[in-house]
Amino acid sequence: MTRKLTRFLLATVFVLSVAALAQTASADPGLPAAPSATPAASTPDTTLAGTGNKIGTINIEQAIFASNEGQRDFEALSKKLEPKQTELKNMNDEVESLKKQLSTQGDKLNDDSRGALVKQVEEKQKKLERSVQDARDDAQSQQNEIAQRILQKMAPIIVKYAGDKGFGLIMDTSNPWPQGPVLWAGPSVDITKAIVEAYNTQSGVPAPAKPAASKPAGAGTKPAAPSATKPATTTPPAK
Repeated sequence: MTRKLTRFLLATVFVLSVAALAQTASADPGLPAAPSATPAASTPDTTLAGTGNKIGTINIEQAIFASNEGQRDFEALSKKLEPKQTELKNMNDEVESLKKQLSTQGDKLNDDSRGALVKQVEEKQKKLERSVQDARDDAQSQQNEIAQRILQKMAPIIVKYAGDKGFGLIMDTSNPWPQGPVLWAGPSVDITKAIVEAYNTQSGVPAPAKPAASKPAGAGTKPAAPSATKPATTTPPAK
C-alpha cells in the first residue's frame, strides 16, 4: 500500500486542530494559553509565558502510522484495496500481452489487421492509465480521511503534552530538510514516541496482533514475526 500522505492536508488539519483547541484553552485549565495572532505593537509579546521555552519535534506522519489505530485502519484499507490492485494487474498483463503480440507478429499482419491491433493496444493502454489514476486518487482520499480523523484526536494530546512538559514550540519533522523547516534535531527533543503511547492509552485500541511465524521442519528456532509497518522517515524517539 502506498504509504505517502498528502502532507499539505496533514499540516492544514494539524494547524486547524491546534487553532480550535487554542480558542477553547481559556475554558480548559489543562491546555496552554493560545498565542495571539496579532499582538498589539505597544504590548510586549508574553503569549508563551507559562508554557515553557523548550523546543521539541514530532514526526506527525510517523505518529499517525505508528499508533495502534493507524496500524489497524491502514492495514484494513490495504486489504480493502487488494481486489482493485488485482484488477489493475490483470489489465496491465492484458496490455503487455497485446504489445508483445504486436511486437512479434506485427510485421506478419496486413495493414488492416495491424492497424486494428495498434488501436486495441492504444485504447486499452489509455483505459489502464485512467483506471490507475482513479484508483490512486481513491486510495489517497481514503488514506487522508484516516489520517485526518486520527490527527484531529491526536492534536489535543500534543498540545497538552507540550504544556505539561514545558515546551514552547513543537515542530513537525515529517518532511526532511530542505523540504521541511528542521535542519537537524537530536533525539532528546523528539516527542513522537511519547505522543503515540499517550494516544494509544487514550484511544483504547489494542496493538495489532503480529502474524504467527511458521516454524520450518527441523528448524531449531522460530523465525521472528514481521514488525508493524511504519513510515520511511523515522526520527529516533525520546526516552
